[in-house]
Amino acid sequence: MKSLIVDKSFKFAVRIIGLARFMRSKKEFELAKQILRCGTSIGANIAEAQRAQSDKDFLAKIYISAKEANETEYWLRLFYEAKIISDKQFQSIHSDLKEIIKMLMSATKTLENKAGKKVLRSSSIYNNKDADEQ
Repeated sequence: MKSLIVDKSFKFAVRIIGLARFMRSKKEFELAKQILRCGTSIGANIAEAQRAQSDKDFLAKIYISAKEANETEYWLRLFYEAKIISDKQFQSIHSDLKEIIKMLMSATKTLENKAGKKVLRSSSIYNNKDADEQ
């Protein structure tokens, strides 16, 4: 049985591919490449973590996924602020991303507690109330 985070991150990657196609249609080739790379990397690293050789290996892959999720969030916010994507587009995909970030944070906290260490500082690079409302 697939885990929920594997399924959600895969579906998110499919949405990112659609967004990259949309960006290319607007002649935003470099930006499309950036969002495609980091947005699909989230799920790829989560998938790779499913076959981790140890808890340490699993945690490393989840950390990479979390970092890629934060980078994806950066690009989405940039696209929104630059008026490349609409408010509706941003809200929809950002909501999915925030859910994945929460799941990644939960997974890391569980393993960190098991290992007795704290590595990740927050669930998002945007922790203030204003950012959550956008």
